[in-house]
Amino acid sequence: MKNSLLFFTALFFLMLVTGVFWGTWFTLTRSIADFSSGEFIHIGKVIIANVAVPMRIIVPLSLLLIIFSLWAGKKKSGFYFGIISLLLFIAVLLMTLIVLVPIDNDIKTWTETNVPADWESLRSKWAVWHAARTFASIAGFIFFELFIASENHLNGHRKYRLEKKNKGLWI
Repeated sequence: MKNSLLFFTALFFLMLVTGVFWGTWFTLTRSIADFSSGEFIHIGKVIIANVAVPMRIIVPLSLLLIIFSLWAGKKKSGFYFGIISLLLFIAVLLMTLIVLVPIDNDIKTWTETNVPADWESLRSKWAVWHAARTFASIAGFIFFELFIASENHLNGHRKYRLEKKNKGLWI
């Protein structure tokens, strides 16, 4: 039961992380080329202000919960699905910290009057990396689901015996 609660909690936080990335990609990134520099700056600043602090907590917590789940589920037949999930979410974190946060930090300093000449190429770079991060998080979420849905090695191939009047029936 403890493992089920741990797995559910990890899955819940991974859903939150993936949902933030999916929502932003679905509502913003797909149409980002249609925004003027002023609209892009305004929307960027609002989103950064809304998600920066919560994601600083939720993403590391999610990674820790994956690690704890892997430790608790090390006998699961789908253990390597959990490892793949962890690696994908580490990649998500690296994409965020190495590529997207520096762009976000630049956007926070922009105004309509001091937007850099290459802002459209930065916007395109942001969109590409945001899409990559979104789909990596979706894949990581799916692999974590496969991990928690997998059987324990000890239980997965066991035959279950039903007793019926001193005769055993194996299924």
